[in-house]
Amino acid sequence: MPSNKNTQGGKAFGLLKEQQRQKLEEVNQEYLEDQKYRDEEDLAEKLEGLKNKYAEFDLNDQGEIDMMGLKRMMEKLGVPKTHLELKKMIVEVTGGSSNTINYRDFVKMMLGKRSAVLKLVLIFEDKANGSPCKPDGPPPKRDIASLP
Repeated sequence: MPSNKNTQGGKAFGLLKEQQRQKLEEVNQEYLEDQKYRDEEDLAEKLEGLKNKYAEFDLNDQGEIDMMGLKRMMEKLGVPKTHLELKKMIVEVTGGSSNTINYRDFVKMMLGKRSAVLKLVLIFEDKANGSPCKPDGPPPKRDIASLP
């Protein structure tokens, strides 16, 4: 029987994911207790949504969104970006301190008053998913008199 130190496969992956969720939950708890964000509406729901979105695009399971994770996020949102644009977005979010976006920076950007490009794209995606742009069904019948 193999030792527990060298676990591989589903069990180890599940433990890793659970540890990451715990770390993200700890950061969420810090924001819930922070005085700056007390007046934020539905803060717990927003943080839960941000946690899920962040975990979805953490491709390397290191707890950070790297350039490829950000690229995948932008492509999924229908707004593909070049590597240079992605680098600028990461610098904008992290302040140039890192090549990856950690969860703390991600939440600060999304809850902050500053409008980062990434924040605008993610907000646009949520609004786009909420309401259809085009009305359902065929367009209404028009006659010659109603044309401009």
